[in-house]
Amino acid sequence: MVNNKFTTFYRHIIDQERKFPDATGQLSDLLADIALACKVISLEVNRAGLIDILGFTGEENVQGEQVKKLDVFANDVLTHVMKQGGHTCAVCSEEEESFIPIEDKYSDSNYLTNKYICHFDPLDGSSNIDVNVSIGTIFSVYKRVSNSGPGSMEDCLQRGVEQVAAGYVIYGSSTVLVYTNNEGVHGFTLDPSVGEFLLSNENIKIPKRSKTYSVNEGNYCKWSEGMKKYIAYIKENDPDTSRPFSSRYVGSLVADFHRNLLYGGVFLYPPDDKNKNGKLRLMYEANPLSFIVEQAGGRSSNGSKRIMEIEPESLHQRTPLFIGSEEDVKMIEKFLAEDK
Repeated sequence: MVNNKFTTFYRHIIDQERKFPDATGQLSDLLADIALACKVISLEVNRAGLIDILGFTGEENVQGEQVKKLDVFANDVLTHVMKQGGHTCAVCSEEEESFIPIEDKYSDSNYLTNKYICHFDPLDGSSNIDVNVSIGTIFSVYKRVSNSGPGSMEDCLQRGVEQVAAGYVIYGSSTVLVYTNNEGVHGFTLDPSVGEFLLSNENIKIPKRSKTYSVNEGNYCKWSEGMKKYIAYIKENDPDTSRPFSSRYVGSLVADFHRNLLYGGVFLYPPDDKNKNGKLRLMYEANPLSFIVEQAGGRSSNGSKRIMEIEPESLHQRTPLFIGSEEDVKMIEKFLAEDK
């Protein structure tokens, strides 16, 4: 077996591709394009404080949120790479109001090359940029359902179960890429000396049960009774059931999720009086992370339904999210069922 220190991200996805005799290599090339874009973003994040790219642009995105300068940079890099790669017929960004259709670069051939759709959150946790807290990029890939030409809204609005790949990149003390293509979950760390993502965590599995939770408890008074009862329950002292739980909350979804994926835990973003339908985006955040956690043996829910089975109605649709260790999410669902 090849030592992990010498297994690059591209080598790994090519090895995965060999398991499928009919594979064309397009998905592998698309994932390599995404990794390249994230290397560029990582470099810019690491020197942001030195080149006046911190702070706000003075504009708002389609979500009504203040746009950071790095948000714009990350969005531009990913969009440009997707357009140039020739493997996507459309890209969907959290920062854009609608999807961006892409013409087939090789339309004069008899072979369809732009067969994928890519959704991404260019810079998750961007409110933490100025204080040097970990941030990240989240992405997911679907096969198009239309036959040819630029992508359509039908291509872009697919259930999470139709994803063929998903992943995220964390820009922190090191830059880490985690992905799945329905063949397990694997993690890679960027070695800046050679400019390559090297395999560092193979076949990641999340513990079935944990004693850690991640939630913004500042919204406690706005939650349902079932949610309040769950929080009270996990704070009770009962060593036989590993209670009380420990709270670990960074405020950056991708960072909180990553820690829980490796060590066990549950991330909660429940609906509240202000956000009746939840706050996180189904297509850009919930679906890709749900694909990853399920491949790692975990569970993801909106409180009553599997996230990846939700039928999307709009690109920026929001959803509650309870994601992490399987038994912990099941317990939350049990408490929330009392609200009905």
